[in-house]
Amino acid sequence: MDPMSTNSGAESGGDSNILHFIDLDRLPYAILVVIVAVIASRTVRKTLDGLGERIAERRLFFKQVTAISRFSILVVATFMVFGSLLAIGDNREVLLAIIAPGAVAIGLALKDLLASLMAGIILLFDRPFQVGDRVRFGDTYGEVKEIGLRAVRLVTLDDNLVSIPNNRFLNDSVASANAGALHQMCVMDFYIGCNEDFETAKRLVYEATASSRYVYLNLPIVVHLREGPVPDGAERFAIRLICKAYVLDGRYESAFATDVTERVKRAFRQQAIRTAGEIEWEIPSRAS
Repeated sequence: MDPMSTNSGAESGGDSNILHFIDLDRLPYAILVVIVAVIASRTVRKTLDGLGERIAERRLFFKQVTAISRFSILVVATFMVFGSLLAIGDNREVLLAIIAPGAVAIGLALKDLLASLMAGIILLFDRPFQVGDRVRFGDTYGEVKEIGLRAVRLVTLDDNLVSIPNNRFLNDSVASANAGALHQMCVMDFYIGCNEDFETAKRLVYEATASSRYVYLNLPIVVHLREGPVPDGAERFAIRLICKAYVLDGRYESAFATDVTERVKRAFRQQAIRTAGEIEWEIPSRAS
């Protein structure tokens, strides 16, 4: 007998033997596990998100519990499905010999996906940022809506959903504005002419910020002054008022900045304080 034909026959027989390790009678059970896992994941998300909206000060905690719970449900369901379909019995060595080459090939083909999967596990437990945090990654800034198995999903301030592969967060720096807290710092800049009443302007900015309904008053409001060029490309100088204050919930970041800006502009108008945009040129004198 030709040894080559024997080997090829053994290989084809080995490939067909893979079906002997799949228990098709357990297929309905596996499908049921998948359905239950999907329903459980959606129920957990809806329930915990609802609790977070009702208990606002614990909203980020519930979001973090949601991310970990959904990940755990997915892992458990995956093991249950494969455990039920594969009837290994006493033939573990034979099964490993049959599927090992295929597993290696699949692993190489899905290298990037597996790297993102492991990175997602690291992000969930190392926690450089959490679900609900406001983070900046490269040129993208927004709220972390989900830490998935493949990517982190951010919602930007203009309501765009951005997906970033998990493994990128392990190699590049990421800045978190609130680091797990509900409140976060906001920085707002105002520019007035160099000859305007800066003391009054500073007081007005502070009062406008402190009277906003979005401000978090348990932490201080600070207003700094700087004099320098206006960052609009024009060759003019102005006094820059830098207001640093905390918004009570990161979701209101844009509303907080809008509210404070409107209050400051109205107060400046009432006190006849001109902003840099209302002055054509404002160049400080220099000693000759």
